Amino acid sequence: MEKFFKIKERGSTVKTEVFAGITTFMAMAYILMVNAGMFADLPEVSYNAVYIATAISAVVGTLLIGLLSNLPLAQASGMGLNAFFVYTVCFGFGLTYANALTLVLLDGLVFIILTATGLRKKIFDAIPKCVKAAIPAGIGLFIAFLGYQNSGIVTNDDATLVTLASFNVFKGNAEWRSIMPMLVTLIVIITIAVLSIRKVKGAVLWGILGGSVLYYLLGLTIPGFYNGFADNLTLNPFTAFADFGRESFFKVFTQGFDYSSYLENNSVSSLVILIATTALAFCLVDMFDTMGTLYGACSQGNMLTKDGEVPNMNKAMLADALATTVGSICGTSTVTTFVESSAGIAEGGRTGLAAIVSAAMFFIAMFLSPIAALIPGCATAAALIYVGILMIKCVKDIDWNDISVAAPAFVTIAMMPFTYNISYGIAFGLLTYVCIKLFTGKAKEINLGTLVITALFIFMFMLTH
Repeated sequence: MEKFFKIKERGSTVKTEVFAGITTFMAMAYILMVNAGMFADLPEVSYNAVYIATAISAVVGTLLIGLLSNLPLAQASGMGLNAFFVYTVCFGFGLTYANALTLVLLDGLVFIILTATGLRKKIFDAIPKCVKAAIPAGIGLFIAFLGYQNSGIVTNDDATLVTLASFNVFKGNAEWRSIMPMLVTLIVIITIAVLSIRKVKGAVLWGILGGSVLYYLLGLTIPGFYNGFADNLTLNPFTAFADFGRESFFKVFTQGFDYSSYLENNSVSSLVILIATTALAFCLVDMFDTMGTLYGACSQGNMLTKDGEVPNMNKAMLADALATTVGSICGTSTVTTFVESSAGIAEGGRTGLAAIVSAAMFFIAMFLSPIAALIPGCATAAALIYVGILMIKCVKDIDWNDISVAAPAFVTIAMMPFTYNISYGIAFGLLTYVCIKLFTGKAKEINLGTLVITALFIFMFMLTH
């Protein structure tokens, strides 16, 4: 194990890696329920089928990234891309569930080719330093925003789009039932911070576990909190596996290339344009989500090489491409490296052993689908917010006195949480960088690859938004 993972060489221990792997899983276990629930809106597939598809693709992707690149990262169906799949490609464009899977398959195959030829790494190398330096901070704010939303602390508002949820239980503006989870989140954030300051190993993991216990204890103070609680618990996985085999597995090949339902009301030329532009959208978002996450997570854990690069990046991206291909065959949307992997890195994870542990947890969760939902969102939300705290520190490396550096960096950071998408932050950061260089007479400083990537993003926005 030491020879393969180089645990001691990277300043870690087996215990630390196990803690990190479990922490990463617990921070991103929500994807199993959220992804399945989102796909269940489609008429062709059920919650159970997509739950199993999501779990299998997560196991495969996480094992691959751990074994091929020896990095403590985990993969699963990407948030944002799954919403694009269901609500834009299927409901918006009118493609069937199986049709949309063919675009995910195309995405994976294109990435395998780009990775095998080395072009994918060259694309990442074309991103200017000022944008790269801002990526970890942008991801940190993005996942912190996710955490505040998952906990209910930040909520929707018609006037300002987002606002603070009400804590006013005295005047009837809020109920204890809604306030309690938010308090648990705040308590867990402080607990993790205190444990970290005291150098307690597994601070994030203990925070999540302690928050879960606190949540269920406080549930005793809410009338009806446990009503029907046991009704949703089951250890029988066979129903879900049967649904998976019948509704989602291999559908990309058996039904995916039948576009007859779309062609009933549309022309062949519109179908060709739709496939090209939608596949481009999947590719660009997946590519830069993965690249941004790899760089941001490794930067946070001081794991970058002396040249400032992600170690074994090409192998990590190959794992992503292969996992996306497997995901399309299983019946789920694009698989990508999860920003929540930073939670495990914050616990000290430095090798692929942490990824193997995370994969094992996903495998176990496959057979205990309802039990995975027992970890309350308010507990894992606190872990995401705490990781955001850790990742924001990279802003100190940005030269804020040089506006040609500060402007692209700030736009990159701001657009990630504001657009709910990592790749969009990179896109607008690149666009800002290119425009500043062009209009200040420094066009020669722009890398050709940077221009090409920026143009592709503009093309994607014009055709898909």
